[in-house]
Amino acid sequence: MKKIKPKHIAPSHQYPSLFRRLGAWFYDMLIIVAILMVAGALAMAIVAALLHIGVLTLGNYQDASDYLMSAPTASMLYSAYLAMIIIGFYSYFWTQAGQTLGMRAWKLKLQNQDGSHIKITQALIRIATSAFGLGNLLAFNSQRRSMQDIMAECEMIVTDNVK
Repeated sequence: MKKIKPKHIAPSHQYPSLFRRLGAWFYDMLIIVAILMVAGALAMAIVAALLHIGVLTLGNYQDASDYLMSAPTASMLYSAYLAMIIIGFYSYFWTQAGQTLGMRAWKLKLQNQDGSHIKITQALIRIATSAFGLGNLLAFNSQRRSMQDIMAECEMIVTDNVK
């Protein structure tokens, strides 16, 4: 007797509410602020060391902080450095585990529709289209997909049911 194999049934996912998304976003913002404080201190230490050994001069700037924030080239490099840290934070966690620390605390996971981790290009698209988290406000469709989820072709699910 031949057994009939059941057709593959896609797992039903629970999609996160706006409140849950914003909770994870806020949690991640606290972590990022702490990381940026450490990164800023490191940048200040590097500038102070370069000033001490004579590679840099302050010129008309009051101190290392004023130099990093006001000197055209230094402020551009400093801003790019901090932006790369933020991009690196999200890209690393989303591509490696599908979750940032805030998403883990709020039991959220970012994935492709087949359940696989997103790729680095998807992470970069998601970051570029997130509008600093405001893209979450558009998550009112049937799967509660935000603007960045739609643009990066991924989905965010609640991990309460995921094993």
